[in-house]
Amino acid sequence: MPKAYFVTGTDTDVGKTLVTCGLLKKAQRQGLTTAAIKPVSVGCEDTPEGLRNADALALQQAMTIDMLYEQINPIAFLPPIAPHIAAQDSGRIVTADCLSGICRGVLMKRAQLTLLEGAGGWRVPLNSRETLANLAQMLQLPVILVVGMKLGCLNHSLLTAEAIRRDGLTIAGWVANSVTPEMPRLAENILTLEEKIEAPCLGEVPFLPSATATEAANYLNLPL
Repeated sequence: MPKAYFVTGTDTDVGKTLVTCGLLKKAQRQGLTTAAIKPVSVGCEDTPEGLRNADALALQQAMTIDMLYEQINPIAFLPPIAPHIAAQDSGRIVTADCLSGICRGVLMKRAQLTLLEGAGGWRVPLNSRETLANLAQMLQLPVILVVGMKLGCLNHSLLTAEAIRRDGLTIAGWVANSVTPEMPRLAENILTLEEKIEAPCLGEVPFLPSATATEAANYLNLPL
């Protein structure tokens, strides 16, 4: 039966794309078909084919189903700024309803595993009224939380987990991703999260200077 999850993070630059691609590769190893969506991206490169985002391109390479770039990343902005500000600057309106329609089109491809990667953290604004969390709510997807293991991650993780549950969604699991070479008391921090987040830990990804999806997959488990 096809399964789909919304991947969010405790902040920006915590390794959402690495973990998402790693999970896609893990699923491929188990013989599953996979697809991925990056509904909104910022910090894109202007190419002859149009705006291209490095994270979305990585997802495209990691999945097994062939899709056009525009299906994977329908909303792309050039500057590396908050999506709602980028939208305002370009005179565009981005709504959760519009994004949900696009995402449902990809979900209808019925890959055995589809991962929808958010931008930044759980409450990143889309417009003056909505955040990316509203998109996850509309799609009613269980959530995978990527925790960037660094000082401050306990507070960010627990607040995010609380917000996800308050929004009526289930946390399918979380991943401890080491974003620095040596985090003081790493093991104790992971143990604290295991005790306080009421969801399984799907893996502990060590600091990987030249991380690849294939390498990250070695440290990850798929949600049950």
